[in-house]
Amino acid sequence: MSLLAFILASVGFLSALTAMRIAIRGREVVMPDLVGVPVDQARQLLQGRGVGVTIEDRIYSHYAVDAIARQSPAPSMNVKVGQTAHVVLSLGPQTVTVPELEQASLRSAQVQLLRDGLQVGEVSSFYLPDTDANIVLQQDPAPGSAGAINPHVNVLVSLGPRPAAYVMPSLVGLPYSEAAAKLAAAGLKVSKVIPASAPGALHQTVVDQLPARGRRVDASTPIEVQVAE
Repeated sequence: MSLLAFILASVGFLSALTAMRIAIRGREVVMPDLVGVPVDQARQLLQGRGVGVTIEDRIYSHYAVDAIARQSPAPSMNVKVGQTAHVVLSLGPQTVTVPELEQASLRSAQVQLLRDGLQVGEVSSFYLPDTDANIVLQQDPAPGSAGAINPHVNVLVSLGPRPAAYVMPSLVGLPYSEAAAKLAAAGLKVSKVIPASAPGALHQTVVDQLPARGRRVDASTPIEVQVAE
């Protein structure tokens, strides 16, 4: 009887495990090959399988406009119902030439690119002496380029000369008016005053500060002080 009970229990366990695997597999579908398929058609196809669609980007390609140029997950992969497919749409073949942006302002570069059906991509910047701020110094792809894959043009922009830097002084223990005047003399200013409960501290004296004493600061650095109530 014990052996029979063990066998029945084992059979029941294996049946439950098999049913669980079937149920899990039943919630999975095979990802179709969507590359080259118009996005509206692909959306209907995936919705029929319980899979959503998210458009991540658009690129130039030999596929028709608004056809899918890339997809993730890849074709033939099993995906769970309710999952989202991420796709990149085609803009068709590139028909514009990348314009000259160097030495133009960032705003002018943005307008020029939009006019040509392109967009500003990654914007990198750094301080450079003897240059105005927001001037495009370099671009990628280079001016005159044709056959680019991505409609985004990355630019390197000047921030102008680096602002004068100072060592953050200690403000703790000073009356707030004196601390503010000390900062103003160095071209700095308080950006936020936080009332604080500080037993034993004189009214309107600074009890804490951010950045801390000794940190490098400049005119753009936000400075916060806590002042005793």
